[in-house]
Amino acid sequence: MKLVHTVAELREEVAAAKAQGLTIGLVPTMGALHEGHASLIKAANMENDFVVVSVFVNPTQFGPNEDLDAYPRTLEADCKLAESMGANVVFAPAPKEMYPSEDATWVEVTGDITKVLCGRTRPIHFRGVTTVVTKLFNLAQPDRAYFGQKDAQQVEVLKRMVKDLFFNIQLRIMPIVREADGLAKSSRNTYLNEAERKAALVLSRSLKAAKEQYEAGERDAAKITAAVTASIKEESMSDIDYVEIYALPELKPVAAPMAGSNLLAVAVKFGTTRLIDNVVLEEK
Repeated sequence: MKLVHTVAELREEVAAAKAQGLTIGLVPTMGALHEGHASLIKAANMENDFVVVSVFVNPTQFGPNEDLDAYPRTLEADCKLAESMGANVVFAPAPKEMYPSEDATWVEVTGDITKVLCGRTRPIHFRGVTTVVTKLFNLAQPDRAYFGQKDAQQVEVLKRMVKDLFFNIQLRIMPIVREADGLAKSSRNTYLNEAERKAALVLSRSLKAAKEQYEAGERDAAKITAAVTASIKEESMSDIDYVEIYALPELKPVAAPMAGSNLLAVAVKFGTTRLIDNVVLEEK
């Protein structure tokens, strides 16, 4: 496996792979890799001949009061994990490499899809995501790109971008990977102290109960979100940002009664750490 830091180096590796007729899988990450990322890299390795993993803490998707400086950076460990899962290249650029001209060009998905859920309180976040992913798509020229379902809104935004801009790339969306006790794997879990981590288990418990409620026949979105909200509030350390349901795809307003496929998503703070989680409610 090769570690490269510049656009020129990555382009050279991609050109060599393309010249051999190899298929390319891309796994975009912000580093601090864990088992969730490992599952994406493993899938990319199984489905492609050549795998590029990007490790880049993207500054343009962080707001002024968010955790850009504190975000964990563990490049040496990331490279070891990526290599063990079959990556051929890790691309770890500096911000100046990815943004050589200040704020010159942006890629932005507009409309309600970027204004609900996390987009409501993080207004620049998805513009940063779509811009950096477009750059990575152009550099890595992948046949397939791999993302996790935990970032469900990001997934829907990127699906829209790929559709609207005619990217000839297959998005592969992989299931949420959880700890044995149910907590969704996240790089931000490292911020939690012991008590906060224990408290955060209320998220997976509440979502599991909501799925059971749905499967038992409940189709009133307000009743389901009310039950999840009440359950999370029972944990005194929780500070709810949102508990909401939207119709899939594209996060449309939910039908009454609920039908088809719907996303139940939550964002909750424990101490200073904001965690997200979700479950898809749909007919079997």
